[in-house]
Amino acid sequence: MDASSRLAQQVEFLVAVDELKQVFRQTLLIRDQRRENDAEHSWHLALMALVLAEYAAEEIDLTRVMKMHLIHDLVEIHAGDTFAYDEVGNADKAEREQAAAEQIFGMLPQDQERDLRRLWDEFEERKSADARYAAALDRLQPLLLNYHAGGATWRNNGIARGRVIVRNEHIAEGAPELWIYAAQLINAAVDEGKLDP
Repeated sequence: MDASSRLAQQVEFLVAVDELKQVFRQTLLIRDQRRENDAEHSWHLALMALVLAEYAAEEIDLTRVMKMHLIHDLVEIHAGDTFAYDEVGNADKAEREQAAAEQIFGMLPQDQERDLRRLWDEFEERKSADARYAAALDRLQPLLLNYHAGGATWRNNGIARGRVIVRNEHIAEGAPELWIYAAQLINAAVDEGKLDP
């Protein structure tokens, strides 16, 4: 094939990131109770960003938020998915993901590498309104799936209400109304036996 060097790099990146479909999370899908993959998670977040934009705490750039959702877990191709409540795995998660970000975004032409890496870093730091909203949805989505899948991920891993609260309370930074909803969902999960008190 006679493709420009730039196009060749871009296509190589796009082929490589197909691996995201093979990175499985601990969260189970609602209907068939199989583990969700990272590509499904990213798509669901982008759709949530679109549908729930009115709940963002501050004015956001929806396109930037959706871009964050599409790229934020690409690093897990190399770093793996770390379960939210895995204390040992989370100890070196940032290190593993930084190295993976260098590797995955480094496949792109320099301008795209720079732009996507900045967007990824912004999401991780949660210092902008866009990043806080994007991160809020990244926490809300597994809560929704866990609740509607009968709490299986929580129950199978011995996760209690207090840990779920601590893990997710920063939803309020990006979308206070969604945090109120999430807290109600957590309490309902306890009342319904889907989550230990």
